[in-house]
Amino acid sequence: MDVEDDPIVEEIPVFLSKNLQDNLYLFQYPTKTELLNNDNAVVVNCCVKPFTQEVKVDFGLNIESKHFDRFKGEQFAVAADGKSNLANATHKGSERPTFKRGIMDKQAFTSTRSLTDISKYVVGIYTDKEMHLSPLASIVQLRPSLNYFDKEDKRRKAEQKAQSEDLDDEEVAQQVTVKFARGTGAGAAAKKSKEQRGSYDKFVQRIVDEPWCESYWHARDTPTAELERQKLYSTNHQSNQSLSLPPSEYLCKLLPHDEHVQQVDTANVVPVYNKAMLKTLPLLDQLRVLLKDAKILSFSDVLNILTEYVDPHVSADKVLALLPQVGILLHGNWVPKSEVVYPEKMLSHANGVSAEQMIRARDYILYRFSRTPFLYRNQVMTATQLPPAETLDVLSTVARVNSTKRWELLLPPDKEFEKKHVELVQRQELHWRATEQSYNEMDWAKETKRVRKRSTRKSESQQQTTMTMPPPAAHLSTEA
Repeated sequence: MDVEDDPIVEEIPVFLSKNLQDNLYLFQYPTKTELLNNDNAVVVNCCVKPFTQEVKVDFGLNIESKHFDRFKGEQFAVAADGKSNLANATHKGSERPTFKRGIMDKQAFTSTRSLTDISKYVVGIYTDKEMHLSPLASIVQLRPSLNYFDKEDKRRKAEQKAQSEDLDDEEVAQQVTVKFARGTGAGAAAKKSKEQRGSYDKFVQRIVDEPWCESYWHARDTPTAELERQKLYSTNHQSNQSLSLPPSEYLCKLLPHDEHVQQVDTANVVPVYNKAMLKTLPLLDQLRVLLKDAKILSFSDVLNILTEYVDPHVSADKVLALLPQVGILLHGNWVPKSEVVYPEKMLSHANGVSAEQMIRARDYILYRFSRTPFLYRNQVMTATQLPPAETLDVLSTVARVNSTKRWELLLPPDKEFEKKHVELVQRQELHWRATEQSYNEMDWAKETKRVRKRSTRKSESQQQTTMTMPPPAAHLSTEA
């Protein structure tokens, strides 16, 4: 590849800051959506376990909000602390209540280690055309903690145990059978597994026994937080000796060889093409890459991309002749064929669904969008028999969720293209009609189960009525 085809746009200096490498934690919130964040949240309490690198954060709840159920909040407080503990919360020596105000006014989040090896991860900050990188001490995921339900279970078990001890005052003698295992064979293996189990239990118990260390939580706009944020910048801008190494040695030092790296299946790896690589491909492959990456494109957008970035002398007639080989015309726009999106031998990332099932489900979705502007996820999941994750993946290839919680196409219909190219529209309609029967059978298969259940109940009820009701009286004909 020629260097002129891929020029260097800008050179950015990179600096490494080690001021926070032993104390920098990255918090992840898997249960939070991208719309919600904790920037303005009120933190009631924050605790850390330095040895196990665990974090616990209590976020305050707005109990005055109209969306807060005070009755349920009080119920949760009673379930966690009990009525007696809430009444004796002020007495010295009593157990510390979870909710001091007698209502669930906070939500606890506890952390788990998401990665064991974080040596390859850094946090970067870009400012003044400089990139400053800081190594991480740990990456943790914070999830809601529901330990107050465990407290309720423990209290109930303690009460039941106390009641049973009052009833059973006398001890009953029981016969005990004692077995002695030999030092070899199964006995030795059992002893070894028991020792291993004991070491693991000791490690877990060590984690549990480590006390929580209370810490201060400084909001992001406070002066203390700003001082800590300044430590992300490197103060030493001297040249690094590693940059004077040859390219091969520098690459080996930057990415050392690891023998325990898991091999990746090449069938599930999606190739990435840049502009220079796209120019070396035939026009048919260029169209395949564009449609797969963009999901849905109008014909004018396809021409604009090709003429501006790939080949300024490309013919519109040639593009139009090759598009049906890799794409499907849907309401005047072009979407990639399902075989392009899900190649052969490819498996879904969530549950390992085969490419054949994913192709069949996507073809069903394309057919339904050719007949109706909206689809429901449950409807598609029932008809295609795909898991929820795969159903979401297939729908995302051509559609999006609107404000009414319905799925619609990513682009509006292109009526002008349909008027100019009536033959292409008719040809695609003939294809839909030829495959219509198979898609209707998918809907019919899910409806017949319900019909069969109703028909069975109806036949049983009719049979019972015929058995219980007496036979009808014979009609006597009268002659005038």
